[in-house]
Amino acid sequence: MAMNRVQYQAGLPMLEFFEDYGTQEQCEELVRAWRWPQGFACPRCGQTWHSEFRRGQRLYFQCSACRYQCSLVSGTVFESSKLALPKWFLAMHLMTQAKNGVSALELMRHLGVSYPTAWLLKHKLMEVMHLREQGRQLTGRVEIDDAYLGGEIQGGKAGRGSPNKVEFVAAVQTTESGESVLLCLSKRPFTKESIKEFAAKSLAAPATLVSDGLGCFTAVRGTGILHEPHVTGGGAASSKHPSFLAVNTVLGNLKTALAGTYHAFGFDKYAHRYLAQVQYLFNRRYDLRAILVRLARAACQTNPCPLLAIRAAESSC
Repeated sequence: MAMNRVQYQAGLPMLEFFEDYGTQEQCEELVRAWRWPQGFACPRCGQTWHSEFRRGQRLYFQCSACRYQCSLVSGTVFESSKLALPKWFLAMHLMTQAKNGVSALELMRHLGVSYPTAWLLKHKLMEVMHLREQGRQLTGRVEIDDAYLGGEIQGGKAGRGSPNKVEFVAAVQTTESGESVLLCLSKRPFTKESIKEFAAKSLAAPATLVSDGLGCFTAVRGTGILHEPHVTGGGAASSKHPSFLAVNTVLGNLKTALAGTYHAFGFDKYAHRYLAQVQYLFNRRYDLRAILVRLARAACQTNPCPLLAIRAAESSC
């Protein structure tokens, strides 16, 4: 049996990570280069003449023209954090190299921080992933399916009406032979209006949406997207239908990863971030060595995410 080139790629070994990102100075140089490729420019007046100083471990800049002061991480997702940059980079490394993700509890133990700190750090980084994937569009052949996160509460309503179940749509762009290319996961109800909105945002013509015939998916016909329904019925046979192998494989892996790593989280409130993390990693799965740099650079370009914004449902920092 041939080895899967995605699963067996080398990735970034931990020893090599510490050689490249193990010190505050190494991480500072990278953040500086990503924020100001042409050298520091004052965020207020744009002048480049400046002086540098430190308060504790944090590097600050002072503009020589307007006297404005800012830190190296001001205006980024790292702002207002007391954690040293190497701990942020280690968290990003762990979150991007683990196939099934890393829980906040695991981050707490690896980083030597409190659970609230690990939880907030993780959600800030997942929000970076969420924002980076917001503009993702699929084209060509696209398999789509409806799915749920969460389960029924004992004594509560059963089936689709369970208040602990969160609806989401999974769409996978494939090659004509059915191999997965890109993934889009979207927390939304299974209504025609919602699917029409999803098509306008996440699908780009020419595209053919391959569905199981659920009524809401017919809404894409008015958006310029072709619809190819395959009514499969229910049960195990429907999950093995050849027209949906890509999306069913993704959903199976997603649910296994979330159940095994996180066990439980606020499904209704935070599902969009956990789905965004899965989508972000899937769409960059072919180069595990580069994914840390891509996430760290994105974090440098993302506005600060305070705790109140992180705790708000469907937040966008």
